[in-house]
Amino acid sequence: MKITSRPRLQSRLNSLVTLLLIICLTILLAWLSVRYQTQMDWTQSGRHTLSHASQEVLDRMEGPVEITAYAREDAALRQAVEKIVGRYQRLNTDITLHFVNPDAFPDEVRNAGISVNGELLIRYQGRTEHVKTGAEEEFTNALQRLVRGSEHWLAFLEGHGERDPHGSANYDLKLWTSQLATRGFKIQPLDLATVQVIPSNTKVLVIASPTVDILPGEIALIVEYLLRGGNILWLADPGGLHGLEPLADQLNIKIPAGMVIDFSGSLVGIEDPTIVLNTASMYPQHAVTKKFNLTTFFPTTTSIQVEEQYDDLAAWIKSSLLVSGDHTWLETGVLEGEIEYNEDSDKLGPLDIGITLERTLNNGSDEDSSSIQQRIIVVGDGDFLSNAYVGNSGNLDLGVRLINWLSNDDDFISIPVKTINDAHLEFPVYASWIIGFGFILILPLLFLGTGLTIWWYRKKQ
Repeated sequence: MKITSRPRLQSRLNSLVTLLLIICLTILLAWLSVRYQTQMDWTQSGRHTLSHASQEVLDRMEGPVEITAYAREDAALRQAVEKIVGRYQRLNTDITLHFVNPDAFPDEVRNAGISVNGELLIRYQGRTEHVKTGAEEEFTNALQRLVRGSEHWLAFLEGHGERDPHGSANYDLKLWTSQLATRGFKIQPLDLATVQVIPSNTKVLVIASPTVDILPGEIALIVEYLLRGGNILWLADPGGLHGLEPLADQLNIKIPAGMVIDFSGSLVGIEDPTIVLNTASMYPQHAVTKKFNLTTFFPTTTSIQVEEQYDDLAAWIKSSLLVSGDHTWLETGVLEGEIEYNEDSDKLGPLDIGITLERTLNNGSDEDSSSIQQRIIVVGDGDFLSNAYVGNSGNLDLGVRLINWLSNDDDFISIPVKTINDAHLEFPVYASWIIGFGFILILPLLFLGTGLTIWWYRKKQ
């Protein structure tokens, strides 16, 4: 068959057009990859994606955020910094990053208070924060503190055997307050015997389980603070009010004698019936427990009861925050021997073991019509935030949420530490041997055999 020059020319033109189309398509794809970026995170824990909480913090940031990384000329270190900051830059284009070699600018490093190679200095609206690790939790907490701006002082009542916010004993609260400090809260013990008034810059007054009676003059300062619109977290352990009766009267609540009994813990290996368990299905609808699905433990707790309806002047809104199950009861007898429900003296659940009270107060000035949103939380247990129990399941997370709500920071939630579940691929020994021999011996022999077969077949033809 004779092949003319015309079909040959058409074939060459088709090949040329196809080549041009492939080149154009390649250029177009390269341009699209630069203009539009898409990232997919298939890891089980989502370790390459910012958590929803981090995204919410970024949404609240307005204006430029300048990040200076004081890192030496180390390619691996600088790439790690660019990686973590890049996750935030993809969601907020106002974030800028530049590097400074600490060896080249020692004066700047000293003035900035840099102590670690790779430390980040974040500047936002005239405020600064330091980040020393690449963990999302620390980075987002620093952004939280920058967004908060003003200092949030937490005053912890002391002098009456309360739990020490800086103490390391099992009874104390150091682990909890340390987490609060990383989120921008300032922890300050407050001895009412040495002051004339509770400072006006106190964001929340924490009354953490006093064991000695509070003096009348001191309780008067607390009531005055309440009437001014101050926020209070009251951790009221069983065993009496210890002079806080006037505060309970102002809030129209009653904390009865007795202890809540809960035998459901035996299902998870907890044999102590005085430990009350709360699961995700038991939390009432409230801003504090919104999207909160962790189990919490409350050792030796009592119930909180509202005495009567509030009058129009007080205008308190009461809400249940923590509720025990209908299988629990308030035991008023002595906890000895076999513990059983007594219909005549005990009160059957469900019981409020934590309540919130809130109201809106005018500032008292005719010229200024602004108002104050006052919030109170009363929990019938302080042990759940103590060093001994705060690490159990969701106790720490709940403790942070309580303070965020009391501080009127409803948008700030706890940033969980991400645990990487799929960072390592583990095989049994026999599987490792199979894979090893497969790549080292079987696959090469297979490729060699395939090549020899094709060669022999072609040679035979």
